[in-house]
Amino acid sequence: MTENVVRLVKTPPTDPESEVTPTVLTVVPDAPPAPPVPLVPLWVRSGRAVKTVVTHEGTKSAVRAVARHSLYTFNGGRIVARRTWDGKTGARYERMIRTAEAAGNLEAAEEWEERLSRFRQARHHRRMDLLHSPVEAAKGLAVGTGVGIGVLVALGVVMAINNHDIGDVITPLKATIEFIALLIRIVQVTWGTALIVGPLLALFALWAVGSKQQAAPAWALPANVRNGEGEPITPSIVVKALRDLGVPALRNAIKDMGDAGASMLGPIRIAGCGVEVDVTLPSGVSTIEVQQRRRKLAENLARHEHEVFITIPQAARTVRLWVADSGALDEPIGPSPLVTDETMTADYGKGKAPWGQDLRGDMAALSVYQRHLLITGLSNQGKTVALRSLALWLALDKSVQFWIGDLKGVGDWGMFDGLATVLIQGPTDDHVIQVTEMVEDAVEEMNRRIQAPPGTVFPALIVIVDEAQMAFMCPVVDDEKRPYGGAKATSRYFMAVRKIHNQGRAVNVLMWQGTQDPTDQNLPKLVREGAHTRASLALGTESQARMALGDKAVDGGAAPNLLRPGLDQGTLVLASSGIDIPAGQASITVRTHYIDDDAAEAITDRAKAMRDGITTLRVIDRAEERDALADIASVLGDTPRVLTQEVLKRLTVLDTDTYGGWSFTDLTRVLDGTGAEPYKSDGRKVVGAERVARALASRDTDGSASAAE
Repeated sequence: MTENVVRLVKTPPTDPESEVTPTVLTVVPDAPPAPPVPLVPLWVRSGRAVKTVVTHEGTKSAVRAVARHSLYTFNGGRIVARRTWDGKTGARYERMIRTAEAAGNLEAAEEWEERLSRFRQARHHRRMDLLHSPVEAAKGLAVGTGVGIGVLVALGVVMAINNHDIGDVITPLKATIEFIALLIRIVQVTWGTALIVGPLLALFALWAVGSKQQAAPAWALPANVRNGEGEPITPSIVVKALRDLGVPALRNAIKDMGDAGASMLGPIRIAGCGVEVDVTLPSGVSTIEVQQRRRKLAENLARHEHEVFITIPQAARTVRLWVADSGALDEPIGPSPLVTDETMTADYGKGKAPWGQDLRGDMAALSVYQRHLLITGLSNQGKTVALRSLALWLALDKSVQFWIGDLKGVGDWGMFDGLATVLIQGPTDDHVIQVTEMVEDAVEEMNRRIQAPPGTVFPALIVIVDEAQMAFMCPVVDDEKRPYGGAKATSRYFMAVRKIHNQGRAVNVLMWQGTQDPTDQNLPKLVREGAHTRASLALGTESQARMALGDKAVDGGAAPNLLRPGLDQGTLVLASSGIDIPAGQASITVRTHYIDDDAAEAITDRAKAMRDGITTLRVIDRAEERDALADIASVLGDTPRVLTQEVLKRLTVLDTDTYGGWSFTDLTRVLDGTGAEPYKSDGRKVVGAERVARALASRDTDGSASAAE
C-alpha cells in the first residue's frame, strides 16, 4: 500500500495588523518526486559548446577577416615582387612578345623584341658602370674631401682675419665635425624604433597593395564583394570570366599572354543601362564556343543570364558583350511618346514609330514604309500590345487605311472601331473564313492598283491579322473543296498572304501578322520569310527562334529563346532594315513601350478626330457569285453574233463590280472548253449566241445528271 505522506508548512498570519506572528501549521500532501534529470556526459556538452562557437556567424566573420588581411599582405608582397622583377628584367617584354605572337600580330612582336634588345643594352651599360663605380667613388670622395677641407680652412682664415683671432681658423672645420657627431647620435637614438616601425610600415604598404587588388580568395572577401551584386565591369573581371569559361584553348591562350589577356579587349563603353565591350578571341577559339556558354559567362560576371547579350560584329573572331547593370532590365522604361505627347502625328512614308528603347537606352524607332511585318512569341508575352502600338502610331497618319482581323476576339482591337475600314473580331471558324475573304479582297485591291497608270500614288492599306496561326490551322474547306488553312497551293489564306508578300509593297498594300509559338504547321516558311520586319518575343526553343527571325539573325547572336517568359514581357528581338542596328549585328533587342487599353482609346480618339467619319465593316458581305456563262447568254439575247468587245461592255453594264475589270482573256477563260469559244467573223472576234445557248443547255443537263447520280 502507498502511505500518505504529509508535511507541516508554516503559514504567515492572514491579518496584516496583528503584532504577534503565530505559527500556523498546515497539513499538505507531499508532491510526487520530480523525474530524474538525465545526465549528459561532460565531453558531449563541451563538444556542443565548441560547435556553437565554431559555427557562429561572428566566429566565421572573424576567421574570414583574419584570413583576408593576412592574404592581402602576403599576396601584396607577391605583387610587389613581381613588379620589381618585371622592372629589373625583360620579363614584361617577353610576355608582350608571346601575346603578340599568339594574336598573330608579327609587327607588334617585332616592335616588342626591339624594345627588349634596347632594354638589355641599357642594362649591360649600367652593370659595366657598376664595376668601375668603386674606384670612381673613391677618387671622387678623396677629391671632394680635400676640396671640402680646403674650403672650410679658407673660410676659417677669413674669419680669423676678420676677428683678429687665430683660433677661428679651425672653427668651421670643428662645427662640421660636431654636426656629423650630432647626426650619429640621432641615428643611435632612433635606430631601435626604426627597426620596429620600418617593417611595420613595409607590411602596411604590402597590405595596401593587396587590398587594392582584392588579392584574397572569394570566401575570405566581405559579403558585398563575394556576391558581386552590382559589381562594376572592369577589364580584369571580363578576362577572368572568359578564362573560367571552360574553353581550354581560350584559357591557355590567356595564360600565355604577357598582359594576362588585356589585349583581347577593346574599350569598355557605357551603353544605356549597362556596358559594352568587344573581345577579340585568340586563334583556335571560335565565337560559337563563347555564345554557347552565355549562362556561365553571365555567372562569371556576377550577372543573371538575361543581363548578358552576346552578338557577333563584323570583325573576325570577335564577340561583342553587352552587360547590364544588375537589376536594370527589370525596371520599366517609361510611357510611350504617343501617350505623353498629344500633338504627335505620324508620317507613313518618312516617319518612324517610337516603339521602345534598345538596351543602350536609346529610342528604338521603326520605319514601316513598304515593309511587311511579322511578330511572334509565346502566349501572354505582349505580342498584341507590341503590334497594336505600331498601328496606333500609324493611325495618326490620316491617309492610312486599316483592315483588321483579330482572331482572338477579346476586344484588344476594339478601339479601332470607327477607324478601321474592316474590323473582324472572333475566334471561330466563321471568323477565320471572313478574315480569309478580307485578305483575298486585299489581293483584289492590290491587283487593281497594279493595273493603274504608272506613277499613280496610292494610300497605305495595312492588313492586320492577329493570332494568324488560327487561319493557317483552320480545317474548314469551301464549296470547291479548297481549304481555308494549311500551307499548300490550294490554301486560300496562305495563297492570299503570299500574293500580297510578292507584290503588295509596290502599291502600299502591306501584310502585318501576329502569331503564337511558331512551327511549320502554324507559320509556313514562305510566309515568315516574306516579311521584311521580323520580331520575336520570348520563345521556347532555338528552332522556334530560327523560324521567327531566320538563321542569319540567330547565328549572329539573336536569342529570343533565352528571354524569360513572364518576366521579359514586351522585350523582343528584331531583325529589320527599318531600324538602326549597330554595324555588324543582324538583330537588335528592343524593350517596347506598354500602351494599355485606356491609353489606346485616347490615341484612337485623336486619330478619329483627324479623319472624316469612317463606317467600319464588321462582317464581309459577299454577294452571291454570278453565273458567268448564263450572264453571257443573257447579254447576247437574240443576236446571232456579237463582237467580243461589245460582250464585255454589256457584261459591265449588267454588273460593274463583277465584270468591270474583265478583259478578253477573262471572257475566253469562261468559254474555253464549252464549245462556245470566240471565233473570227469578217476578221473580227465574235461570240455566237447559238453556241453559248447550246453550251449552257449541255452544262445544265450534265449538272442535273450528276446531281441525280
